[in-house]
Amino acid sequence: MARYTGPKIRIIRRLGLLPGLTRKNIKNRNTTPGQHGKPLFTKKNRSSLSDDYRERLYEKQKLRFNYGITEKQLYSYYQQAKREPGSTGNLLLQLLESRLDCVIHRLGFAPTIPSARQIVNHGHIFVNGKLVNIPSFLCQKEDIITVRDRKQSKNLIKVNFEYQQQKRTLIQRRMKRVNLSAAKSRFHSLLPTHLKVVDNENLIGQFICPVKRKDVLVRVNELKVVEYYSR
Repeated sequence: MARYTGPKIRIIRRLGLLPGLTRKNIKNRNTTPGQHGKPLFTKKNRSSLSDDYRERLYEKQKLRFNYGITEKQLYSYYQQAKREPGSTGNLLLQLLESRLDCVIHRLGFAPTIPSARQIVNHGHIFVNGKLVNIPSFLCQKEDIITVRDRKQSKNLIKVNFEYQQQKRTLIQRRMKRVNLSAAKSRFHSLLPTHLKVVDNENLIGQFICPVKRKDVLVRVNELKVVEYYSR
């Protein structure tokens, strides 16, 4: 199955908000796709999802579209997580969040995962001083992510990063005003705890540790995904 490149709003109207797929909002879209669409995100109108298989399918599709991977890739990550000791669902999310395109997006170097994939493909990113142009590259603990020392690369990513930093500053001010701690918030723009921006000027980031479950932005029941592939 090929990677999806069609309308993004159609997908989030069906599956729910997917922070990695698009920054567009659906304020004016009140129904699911199609001529006979049903109201969005209401338990009463989603009773058709009582079928176990369909529930599992929806949760699996959330991961596939949010991280922009193919069915074959997602199944491969599941198999890899299954071989490791620990919770298969959490390990699956850790693998997806450690992909280089996802790390670039979460650092604020790109607005979405698809745009981060393009940045990596075009050779703008270095990991530990080596050029990496494979979006599926899995980052390890203490990896240093830098931008290629070229004017075009710097300008491209700096625009995205400065916009993201402005949003983070604004959110942190509002959180301080209402005494809301970062641990209790789930704002998409905030930097997760498993990543660190080492140098704002030179655009240097670091992958500190595997992602924690609370830092995963997409709202998904990973146990349903495991059940889907275990059937």
